[in-house]
Amino acid sequence: MTSRSTPALPPEPTGAPAAPGGAPGAPAYVPNAKYVPLLGAMCALPAVSTDLYLPSLPDVARDLGATATGAQLTMTGMLLGGAVGQLVIGPASDRLGRRLPVLIGVALHGVTSLLCAIAPGIVPLIALRVLQGFFNASASVVAMALIRDRFVGSDASRLLSRLMLVIGVAPLFAPTIGGLIAGFAGWRGVFVALAVFGAALWVVVWRRMPESLPVERRRDGGLRAAIAGYATLLRDRHFVALAVLPGLGAAVLMSYVVGSPFVLREGYGLSANQFALVFAVNGVGLVLGAQVNASLVRKYAPIRIIRIVLPMSFGLTVLLLVLALTGAGGLPALLVVLWMLLALVNFTPPNASALALGRHGAIAGTAAAFIGATQAGVSGTVSPLVGVLGGDTLAMAIVMAGSAAVALLVLVLATPAYRSGGWTT
Repeated sequence: MTSRSTPALPPEPTGAPAAPGGAPGAPAYVPNAKYVPLLGAMCALPAVSTDLYLPSLPDVARDLGATATGAQLTMTGMLLGGAVGQLVIGPASDRLGRRLPVLIGVALHGVTSLLCAIAPGIVPLIALRVLQGFFNASASVVAMALIRDRFVGSDASRLLSRLMLVIGVAPLFAPTIGGLIAGFAGWRGVFVALAVFGAALWVVVWRRMPESLPVERRRDGGLRAAIAGYATLLRDRHFVALAVLPGLGAAVLMSYVVGSPFVLREGYGLSANQFALVFAVNGVGLVLGAQVNASLVRKYAPIRIIRIVLPMSFGLTVLLLVLALTGAGGLPALLVVLWMLLALVNFTPPNASALALGRHGAIAGTAAAFIGATQAGVSGTVSPLVGVLGGDTLAMAIVMAGSAAVALLVLVLATPAYRSGGWTT
C-alpha cells in the first residue's frame, strides 16, 4: 500500500498501445523529477560505497599492514557480496513488494558501514565489506525492478541512461570528497560518512519511494519459487547472454577503478588531488556517454547500439594494451585512450539490461537480481586479476582488453545481433 508521503508512479494504462521501443501496455517514457533522482541515488549507493573509499586504498594497506592485493579485495569483496545480495533480495522483492526489502537493506548497510570503521585488520574489513555489498544491493536491485514494473525496451533503456547522470556524480565528486574526509578523519572516517549517507537515503526512500508492485501481482512461495524463477531465466539463452554483457562492461570499468590508484599514484606519481581530478574527468566521460546513449535510443534499437559500441570498445582496449607495452605517448596518451574507453562503457549496460528485463516482466525482481548479481559477480571476480598480475599499467590493460574481448564474443556467438535481421530488434 502506498502511503500519503509516498507518491505513486504514473498509473499503468490497460490495453494501451505499445510505446516506442516498449511493449503493449507500457506507458510512454516521461522523466519525473520526483523519482528519477531517487532511483539514481538508490542505484548509486554501491558506487558511492566504492568511490568514496577509493583514494584510501593505499592508506588502508599501510595502516593494516596489507598488500595492495589485500586492499583491493576490500573493493571486490563488496562486489561479490552485492552479487549474492541481489540474488536473494530480487526474488524477495517479487514476493514482498519493493519497499520493505530496500528499507531493511539500506538500514543494515549503515550498520555494517559503522562496523567497517572499527575493523581491526584487513581480513575483518574484507568480510564486513562483503556484508556491506550484500545489504546495499537492495537499493540497486529494487530500483531496477521498479523501472521494469513500468517501462520496457527503449523506454527502459532511456530511463536507465538518464539515471546514469545521477549515478555519474559518484565518480565526479566522491573521490575528492573521500580524500578530504580521509585527510581530516582518516580512512575510518570515510565509513562513518557512508553510514550517514545510508541513513539519509533510508529517510528519502521511506518518504518518497513508490510501491510499484501491487499485492495481486506478487509471487507466492519462498525458496522454491525463487529457484523456479532462476531456472526459467537460465533456460533462456538469449536472456543469459544479455545479462552477462553488463557484467563484462562493469569488469572493464572496475579493472580501471581498482587499478588506477596504484597505476596513477604510485606508477606515475600523481598526488591525491591530481588523481581525484583525473578520476573526475573520466567520470565526465562516463556521464556524457550515458546521456548520448539516452538520445540515441530514441532513434535506434538498443541492440543496434550495442553491436556498434562493443567492437569500438574492444579496439580501444587493444590500443590501451599497446600503449602499456610500449610506453608510447606517456601519461597523456594513456589518459586520452582511457577517457575514450570509459565514455563508451555506459552504452552497453542500460541497453543490454533493458532488453533482458523486457523478456521476463512477470519476474522483474528476479530478472533484475540475476542481471545485477551477474554484473557484480563478473566484475568482482575479474577485477582482482589486476592486482594478481602486478597492479601496474600492463596488468590493468590486459584485464580490460580481456573483458572487452569476451563481451564481443558473447554478443557475436550468443545473440542474433550480427545475424540477418537480428540487429532490428
